[in-house]
Amino acid sequence: MGKAPDAVLEVAGRSVTITNPGKVFFPRAGYTKLDLARYYAAVAEGAVRGIAGRPFVLKRYVDGADGEPFFQKRAPEQRPEWIETVELRFPSGRTAREIVVRDAAQLLWIVNLGCIDLNPHPVRADDLEHPDELRVDLDPGPGVSWDDVRRVALLVRGVLDEHGLRGWPKTSGSRGMHVNVRLERRWGFDQVRRAALALAREVERRAPDLASSKWWKEERHGVFLDYNQNAKDRTVASAWSVRPTPDARVSMPLDWDEVADCDPAAFTLATAPARFAARGDAAAGIDDAAGSLDSLLQLSAAQEATGLGDAPWPPHYKKQRDEPPRVAPSRRKATSGGRRSTQPLVTVAKAALKEDALAGLERWKARHPEAAARLQVDDVLVDSMRGRSTTWTRIRVNLRHVPEAERPAEEPPEPDYDPWADSGRERAGSRAPKTRSSS
Repeated sequence: MGKAPDAVLEVAGRSVTITNPGKVFFPRAGYTKLDLARYYAAVAEGAVRGIAGRPFVLKRYVDGADGEPFFQKRAPEQRPEWIETVELRFPSGRTAREIVVRDAAQLLWIVNLGCIDLNPHPVRADDLEHPDELRVDLDPGPGVSWDDVRRVALLVRGVLDEHGLRGWPKTSGSRGMHVNVRLERRWGFDQVRRAALALAREVERRAPDLASSKWWKEERHGVFLDYNQNAKDRTVASAWSVRPTPDARVSMPLDWDEVADCDPAAFTLATAPARFAARGDAAAGIDDAAGSLDSLLQLSAAQEATGLGDAPWPPHYKKQRDEPPRVAPSRRKATSGGRRSTQPLVTVAKAALKEDALAGLERWKARHPEAAARLQVDDVLVDSMRGRSTTWTRIRVNLRHVPEAERPAEEPPEPDYDPWADSGRERAGSRAPKTRSSS
């Protein structure tokens, strides 16, 4: 038998060729590549709204939904002149020229490359450093019910409302939900991620048995709010995307009054076009609802003041200045909060500046001359610690060479700097906070 002829779809004033149209992309449901293209043509207004003007990562399923996809950041060299591109710079320092979709013809052209779902960046091509979308990704853990996902989504709505932001919910097309928040383009990626982290922690505070903001899987429970989806170079499947599930499920925009009792299995490649024709796009007003991050960032600052600093980043990002140890808690070698040290360590000084910590060490030695005389060079541990936005210094001494009966009792460190208190205090003005007077 000869090869089936190509199909041509007329969209947005262009003729778009779909090669190998009879290729089965969803074996269990029987949907073909042409079925996928026709689906996107039918819901193009909604699908393009979610990706319009955004750099786009090509996630190509050349062997259909059951095959292994590959991500292609760089636009194909051979492309029509009407395919727009823009150059992005990634956290690694590398650059790539990515496709930008603005109409249904461009959308179908990437579908013909084998793209099943759509994965845009949260920025527009005309401003690559200021996201206009905060993305709340609700990721249920093993055994977590759909009902729990919906309950957490409604909690997210409540927090957003309190901070002057409107959330636009959609099914993820898998087991979770997404809530997109349109933003004014005034903040960078790090600030948007920080706001998403604050939101996740507030939801967890309100429903600690139901929601989790913890990055490490061993600490998670219930529904994880993945704040790191807002880190630069991360993408999330957009609204109206078909997902590579056996039933070709769709990431469906919803009205909030649908969230409480919706069934994600009801939205598929076969059923979604009829819903679109009858009801339109539930996210149709999203571009008119850009809000401010100021209130969520104030919440973040308040959380930091109580000791909640940054949270872990994905592993391929560079270590951030105030990030906690990037290692699972069960593997940490911390002297507190984890496995206890077998050495008799005492903390003698904590200071914003190293010189102040060293002065505190000398005062400790003056108070305990007999113990100080027994210390070896490697018994004095000077540690540079990460604070909220700067480093600070901790000094400990190991009393292993001091007979147990002669070891000085643990005392409050002097100075005793708290890196999480008084966030407005300038570093230069905190040379010896909480200094204990000498006797």
